[in-house]
Amino acid sequence: MTASTKATGLRAKLALFLPGIFLLGFNIGTGSVTTMATAGANYGMTLLWTVLISCAATYLMIATYGRYTLVTGETALEAFRKHIHPAVGLFFIAALGIGVCGSVMGVMGIVAEISYEWSRTFIEGGIAPIYWAAFFCAVAYFIFWGGRTQVFERTLAVIVAIMAGCFVLNFFILMPPVGDIAAGLIPSVPEVGPSDTGPLLLIASMVGTTIFSGLFIIRTTLVKEAGWAMEHDKQQRRDAAFAAIMMFVISASIMAAAAGSLFAEGIGLERASQMIDLLEPLAGPLAVSIFAIGIISAGVSSQFPNLLLIPWLLCDYRGTRRDMTLWKYRIFVFLISLLGLVVPLFEARPVFVLILSQAFNVVLLPVTVACIIYLGNRSDLMGVHRNSLITNLGLGGLFLFSLLTGYMGFQGLTDMLTG
Repeated sequence: MTASTKATGLRAKLALFLPGIFLLGFNIGTGSVTTMATAGANYGMTLLWTVLISCAATYLMIATYGRYTLVTGETALEAFRKHIHPAVGLFFIAALGIGVCGSVMGVMGIVAEISYEWSRTFIEGGIAPIYWAAFFCAVAYFIFWGGRTQVFERTLAVIVAIMAGCFVLNFFILMPPVGDIAAGLIPSVPEVGPSDTGPLLLIASMVGTTIFSGLFIIRTTLVKEAGWAMEHDKQQRRDAAFAAIMMFVISASIMAAAAGSLFAEGIGLERASQMIDLLEPLAGPLAVSIFAIGIISAGVSSQFPNLLLIPWLLCDYRGTRRDMTLWKYRIFVFLISLLGLVVPLFEARPVFVLILSQAFNVVLLPVTVACIIYLGNRSDLMGVHRNSLITNLGLGGLFLFSLLTGYMGFQGLTDMLTG
């Protein structure tokens, strides 16, 4: 077998997982890093079970929404508009759009803050956050300029590989005892830790950052874009499993790195950028650099899909071709990109902005689950491929779970806003 043949085969195998890698890059961002690092620093590995359940639920939702598109050829927003009510589709566009705008500001704010703190370790005074934000906004927009889904997916594959490698490597450098990791898989709620972020609010945040409604809506777009049909169901489920497993591995690695260092030393955490200053005396500059590169990669990997989300949603709702090279989309995305400068420019609190953007997930998740329960059980749409009893039981449990965690998150957010 020639080298070119081997390279072609490798590219073909990688292409099978590109939609899943896209979702992985979308899902693991600075919000996830901050939440998982805070959980590890404040509560050790005791909340690892939350990550496991959330990733299992994410797999169920990715696979179920993807299967709907395999059978019907419709994206989620097309289905909402045609088979439920146009207002439902508009609700998702509005809620996800507002959430994305807040996320663009918060993500780039955290990336700029992390980059600034990291630069101070090798440049006196560091490089100001506004310059980092402008640089990464330009990088994300440059990638978007290509306009083709395959380019987006392959670029994200590289960024996600860097992110995953950094966090997993940091796990081996800073990992806590294996017994603590195993014990964390048993559901329990620890007592309030050394910060204002209580365990219940943290559980709700972890669920909200992992089981993200926009993920499942975009999944249907990627499945349709790939040209998959029902004969690709096994491949679709394998791709969804890959994305969910990697979400668990990366999230658990972040939590374990914080637990093995900060929690072991009795040091709490309120924001991810604190790890730059706190980790260096505990683990040395190598661990700090690896963590910084990982979180920067996470920010860029989630920022890029954030820029695509609203144009893709609009195309799906109207049933038009997703041609991102059109000038109306290039101008629109450019304006969204500028939101990434808001936090460093006005010295806002990036984590606070991210929390506000994630508040919309509390409202969206139960509606997202309810919609696929309704659509997946319609015999006129799904025929013999209607949801199985096990799928319906899983979705029903997730619906109740989403209401519970949504209530917890809403109460926590209200308490935070009212002081």
